[in-house]
Amino acid sequence: MKLRITIDGKAYEAEVEALDEDEPPMAEYAPPYPSPAAPVHPDTRAAGPDAGDVKTCQSPVTGLVMKVNVEPGQPVLAGQLLMVLEAMKMETNLTAPRAAIIKSIQAAAGDSVKINQILVEFE
Repeated sequence: MKLRITIDGKAYEAEVEALDEDEPPMAEYAPPYPSPAAPVHPDTRAAGPDAGDVKTCQSPVTGLVMKVNVEPGQPVLAGQLLMVLEAMKMETNLTAPRAAIIKSIQAAAGDSVKINQILVEFE
């Protein structure tokens, strides 16, 4: 089947082929990515499934600290929300890569942070 598409007044022709029903749609060829609703800690991606040696949480973006949800001495569980960053009007949740105790917090709400800046240290 041929289609004609007009963009900014210029016409383009394209041939389109219908897929057989037993061919999977293109979405099935896409690589799997984590759900946007499931926060992923940047250190967890780098360390893989064994995040037991991760001692810091670094900023994955250059942005602004919106909220800090933990304090020094507080125990946290793997996946627990540590802080929320904002970059380009998008919020990014930073979560604990493992169960740990918070050793120190290097940023406060309202602080500007750079990419890879250490924000939280774990014991």
